[in-house]
Order: sequence, then structure tokens, then C-alpha cells
Amino acid sequence: MSITRSALLHAFDELLSPERFKDYGPNGLQVEGRGEIRKIVSGVTASRAFIEAAIAAGADALFVHHGLFWRGQDGRVTGWMRQRLGLLIGHDVNLFAYHLPLDAHAELGNNAQLGRQLGLIPQAQRFGDQDLGWLGVPGAGLQFESAQQLALHIEARLARRVTAIPGDGRPLHRLAWCTGGAQGFFEAAIAAGADAFITGEISEPQAHYARESGVAFLACGHHATERYGAPAVAAHVAAQLGLAHEFIDIDNPA
Repeated sequence: MSITRSALLHAFDELLSPERFKDYGPNGLQVEGRGEIRKIVSGVTASRAFIEAAIAAGADALFVHHGLFWRGQDGRVTGWMRQRLGLLIGHDVNLFAYHLPLDAHAELGNNAQLGRQLGLIPQAQRFGDQDLGWLGVPGAGLQFESAQQLALHIEARLARRVTAIPGDGRPLHRLAWCTGGAQGFFEAAIAAGADAFITGEISEPQAHYARESGVAFLACGHHATERYGAPAVAAHVAAQLGLAHEFIDIDNPA
């Protein structure tokens, strides 16, 4: 079975509502390929390795969280940009990318899927810019008496080393999280009453904020925390439209 490129774009847009977000780059169709779609391949980032693997897997359309175009970047098509675009255009493959809309989706997005992966129960309250940060509590059978205990749990679930700043050693009853490079949300998480904040990256100020506020900070990997939203959305849309879907994860230590 196949559908048109425009029908697939409509399905993604209807699900993710990109018009609601102020983002760092264009959401939706970033590179136009063939008009008929039979197979979607999802991944985290439109890297050359991912594009090559997706083409080898027979993709008509790629669906990613990190696309090719970002606000403020050099607009020249040289080097790595030429290589990636050359592969897509040369093989007539479509590229769909959704950044903040994919983080935010209440059931299939990166934050929802990371919470599910870690066994956390989300609450209705949100925090941070555009309400992208999530708050919740440990699910049934989970109890975290320290940041180190939470870090070991995350490492087991994500298969990735965690950098943990322990705060004041309090038990961790109220957890905040936001996937990827959301270290700048830490102060908002503290203000929202979190005992610990889980994200992908740490910058220099966050270690001091954790020590001075008593709230634990856990950096769990940008890529590692954002592996779950793209395949969840792409699989949902593919099933809805009767298309084939495959997720390809390109290893990234970041």
C-alpha cells in the first residue's frame, strides 16, 4: 500500500501540531522526494550514516527529530550538508523532521516515551519554556532514596552512563525531566518543586545550582534520552496509514 507525500505530511502535522511551537528550525517536510510513500524509516538525527542506512533499507520517507536546517546556521550547501542533501535528492527520498512538537506530544513524544521507559508517572503540571518540561513521580515498585540510586536505574534502562550531581541527598519523590539539551530548564524545575531533574546534557552552571539548591541533576545523554519519540510517532502514523515502518538507531555517545 502507498499514500501520497502530502497525505503523510498532513498526518504528521495533524498529530504533532507544529503551528503551536516557536522552534529553532522548520518542522514538517524539509526535503522533498518521491510523491508516493510505502515505507517510513525513523531515527533521531538526519546524519549521513542514518540517511545511508535508511536508503539501504528501502525508505521512501525519513522521519527524524533533528533535521538538517536550524536557525542561524551557515546556509551554504557544502561539506557535510552537501553530502546529506546529495544522498536524499539523488535517491528521491523525503525528509520529515519535527523538533519541539516531537518532544511535547502527550503520548508519543520524547518526554512521554522517556518517562515510560524509566517507569515514571507523569503529572498534569508542566514547566519551562513552552511548557516542555514534565513532572512526575516514580511508578509502582520504584523508590529512589538518592541520586545515585536513580542514576543506576536510568543507566540500566537506557544502557548509557549517567553524570549525576547529587544535591543534598534527599529522597527523590518528585522528579522533573526534559529530553535532549534542556539543561537550561533546571532552574524552572527547581522552582516547580522537583527533587531531581533528568535531561540529556549538563553545562557548567548546573553543577553549582544542584549543590546550592539541593536538587539532584542527572545528565543521561542527548541522543540516549531522545531515541524513543521518533519511532513511536512514525510507527503510529505508519499503522494508521497502512505503511511499512523501521527504526534505525545510529549510535551516538553524546
